[in-house]
Amino acid sequence: MTIRRAQSPPVFRFAPSPNGFLHLGHAASALINQALARRHGGRFLLRIEDIDRGRSREAFVDAIYEDLAWLGLGWEEPVLKQSDRIDAYVSAAGRLSELGLLYPCFASRAEINSAAMRMQSGLDPDGAVIYPGLHRDLPVDVIGQRIMAGEPFAMRLNMERAVREVRGEAGAELSYLETGQQHGARLVSVDPMRWGDVVLQRKDVPTSYHLAVVIDDAHQRITHVVRGQDLQPATAIHRMLQQLLGFAAPVYHHHRLVRDVLGRKLSKSDAATSLRSLREAGWSPGDVIEKLGLEGLQ
Repeated sequence: MTIRRAQSPPVFRFAPSPNGFLHLGHAASALINQALARRHGGRFLLRIEDIDRGRSREAFVDAIYEDLAWLGLGWEEPVLKQSDRIDAYVSAAGRLSELGLLYPCFASRAEINSAAMRMQSGLDPDGAVIYPGLHRDLPVDVIGQRIMAGEPFAMRLNMERAVREVRGEAGAELSYLETGQQHGARLVSVDPMRWGDVVLQRKDVPTSYHLAVVIDDAHQRITHVVRGQDLQPATAIHRMLQQLLGFAAPVYHHHRLVRDVLGRKLSKSDAATSLRSLREAGWSPGDVIEKLGLEGLQ
């Protein structure tokens, strides 16, 4: 991986969600991030992405610390928890609202799926239906009435309007700097329109993964985002938000995924691959590193 030189040391982060036990895929990402930080004289931060209140558990937070320490990783204190930063996310969403880029959506998932099928709106890069714009143009008085009636709603980004805001009249391309083992740094163009009007504030919590991760990367001055290839398509959304909010863009590296014997991405629901179960089965940290083929990073 090529590291962009800067006056300050580079800053890397590992940001798991405490909704299950870490598995080999998490170990790979954490080990790669810390090894790169050490190699280039940078900093390594741990962030707990616990905005999903329905699934996050404090026991899983403790397990994250335990598993990473067992692997031999160290991180700076204090550890940032997203649940402590809701005000920052609400403030950022407010800035986007002032730009006229957010609107409330009252539709249920069933209503969205039904309309998307009827309108043949297609699928986003994650395979979910693209939001068919059901409530994008609701009159202001109707919105007010539904909010006053206590209807739950999410806040969506008007992607078409946001793209125009970022690209301007000249139609500038949106891109990011990607580095990799097989190539040096290269610019990758992205098209956020492929995602449609993404949710930036959920019905149950006033943020989303996309908004929170962009805000926190900027807050922690992350210079290099190293994460799995499954998150590469989402970089289009993140670059869009960085531009809209005036944040500097980090350098990105999307590493290969660790897969099971059937070629599927590892899941927290598969207890057999959890670091805890491997440790109980007698594995050592060295065994994990060897299994992942990461000996060259040490």
